[in-house]
Amino acid sequence: MKIIQLFPAVCAGLLGLAGCAKNDEAANSARLEVRLMDAPGDFQQVVLDVQQIAVNQKCGKEEGGWKTLNFQPQAINVLAYVNGKSSLLVSDDFAPGDLKEIRLILGPGSYVLGRDEQRYPLRTPSGATSGVKLKLEKATLRQHVTFQLLLDFDVAKSIVQRGGWKAGDNKEERYLLKPVVRVVAQDLRCGLRGTVTPANAQPQILAIRSTILGPDTLSTAADASGMYQLSGLAAGTYRVEFFPSTTAPAGEPAYHPAASASIVVVNGQVTTLDPVKLN
Repeated sequence: MKIIQLFPAVCAGLLGLAGCAKNDEAANSARLEVRLMDAPGDFQQVVLDVQQIAVNQKCGKEEGGWKTLNFQPQAINVLAYVNGKSSLLVSDDFAPGDLKEIRLILGPGSYVLGRDEQRYPLRTPSGATSGVKLKLEKATLRQHVTFQLLLDFDVAKSIVQRGGWKAGDNKEERYLLKPVVRVVAQDLRCGLRGTVTPANAQPQILAIRSTILGPDTLSTAADASGMYQLSGLAAGTYRVEFFPSTTAPAGEPAYHPAASASIVVVNGQVTTLDPVKLN
């Protein structure tokens, strides 16, 4: 699993594709799903103006090899898709074969709603022209099999405040969108879930897996009841860390970080952790 830093670009929706294979009849096709989920950030809303998605197949028959999918442009609040929830962007028949890249295009209507109740436009350098390109590894569509691409959008890393911006400056100039998106292929179907108390601590949760390329970290936040879920994990052993984002009310025990080590995640299963207390 990789964290991919996207520079000139934009995010988007997928369209119906034909593959490199000549026989693309539905009876002989694979099914391609593309879903969007989110790692939370310190905003009330993060809305992406999704316009288009295309994929590139490893056939080289056409210039660029890009195919566009049928998708109705829409505005998506990515913060609505945490704790295992995801937004289905595309579910379509597709000719079997390898996929090399996925390209996302965002329109000019993306914005964030801050904790200050102010709405700030999101600007993406060169986004509407070149798009955000994500490399795909081991993305092979097989006949009569559904293949899922999960786009895990990291809000905290993707939204960058311009240097030197201060209250009173032009709101249009505050934030840039430089998407950081983790692409999870279909065979990564593991998950972690559990509960944290007290829920008023509003904890952030990190799942950290050691790899030969360094730590692979995913994050989410507990909901109002203290429940959390992380989906789209690779099999392996994780350390799960819990960080309160608020302080305890006066007269109550203080909130403290906590951690659970050596959590084994098995392919195709959701592992439930023991409840965790932060006070």
